[in-house]
Amino acid sequence: MAGERLQKYLSRLGLASRRAAEEWIKAGRVSVNGLVVTELGTKVDETRDVVRVDGRRVKPAGLPVTVMVHKPYGYVSTTRDPQGRRVVTELVPQGWGRLYPVGRLDYDATGLLLLTNDGALAHRLTHPRYQVPRTYRVTVAGEPAPETLRQLTAGVELDGRPVAAVVKVLKREAEKTVLELTVWEGRYHLLKRLMERLGHPVLKLKRMGFGPLRLGRLARGAYRLLTSEELEDLQAAVGLK
Repeated sequence: MAGERLQKYLSRLGLASRRAAEEWIKAGRVSVNGLVVTELGTKVDETRDVVRVDGRRVKPAGLPVTVMVHKPYGYVSTTRDPQGRRVVTELVPQGWGRLYPVGRLDYDATGLLLLTNDGALAHRLTHPRYQVPRTYRVTVAGEPAPETLRQLTAGVELDGRPVAAVVKVLKREAEKTVLELTVWEGRYHLLKRLMERLGHPVLKLKRMGFGPLRLGRLARGAYRLLTSEELEDLQAAVGLK
């Protein structure tokens, strides 16, 4: 069969190193023309064959790409930082071309962050009009009283307008409480300022969900392409499908 070895093709597209691509193939994460491939000698022709990783079609650079990243501590959600800090785009292969963070996670926050070159999708995911939910695991100082949690659910004024959250208490520990908070906008330092106003400063913050997506078991610092189903669900959530 003429063509290029599958692991070399994946590496050339900038999806992973050749060794990492080989591990993907052996783990059954790669399919060619709908069939899962586990043989490293498999060759592909990019003009004819359809290659998918984790169900998401891979294509040459320049076409729409949307990636989920598990942002670690110490990275800023931008493509360049004047202070010389590490940026989230360093976490994904450069062969995908220029990708931009969808919204932001603070320098000291972790969790689900999307990077994409699809401007229309990014705009709708971040615009308040589309009410895309964000779910966070938030550790706060102290033990919020039931009345405080009811106030948070009803809405707290911030920047001249109310912010409401769906609240679930996950764990109560000595001098701190772990909450699950879902909000429908991404204002600057939103949850930190909100909880500070209620008298329970945020100690730790991790985004667990964004729209229909969930972080799942993606390791900290790791990335993956969205599957076709995930991308369709995301587009549907903002009226693009």
